[in-house]
Amino acid sequence: MFGQLSHELEVNVPASEAWEIYGTLGISKLLVEDGSAFEKIEVLEGDGGNGTILKKTFMPGSHGFTVHKEKFTKLDNEKRMKELEVIEGGYLDLGFTLFRVRFEIIEKDNDSCIIKSTIEYDVKEEAVANTSYANTDLVAKIAEVAKNYLIKNKATENAA
Repeated sequence: MFGQLSHELEVNVPASEAWEIYGTLGISKLLVEDGSAFEKIEVLEGDGGNGTILKKTFMPGSHGFTVHKEKFTKLDNEKRMKELEVIEGGYLDLGFTLFRVRFEIIEKDNDSCIIKSTIEYDVKEEAVANTSYANTDLVAKIAEVAKNYLIKNKATENAA
């Protein structure tokens, strides 16, 4: 069974500033510092570009699993789009055959943008009861952490 979900969050900073976080490993560092979703994020391979592999350890009780590995499969700086797929553990252990997340930073105007997160998944028929694990809660949390950081950073720059 194939499914797709999406989440959008408007942020009052230029798209280029939001992409500086999403287009690099910066978002991973922010998420660990925030401490609400991830206990640890390790770079197993790569430098944040295509082919980078991360091992993410989730906070206890935050998901139906504790660890998964994901690979950056597309990174397009021009379109401000990053796509990743879970390649081991996590959702795959719950019967998903595909779990892909796409982050897009869409310019709204010079001083605002939209963080659009899209989840695409495919789950085996016998594991269809686990589709509830595919939801936008985590990508919404990631967008909120990024927004808070970007707004705080902008306020600090304006005060200086």
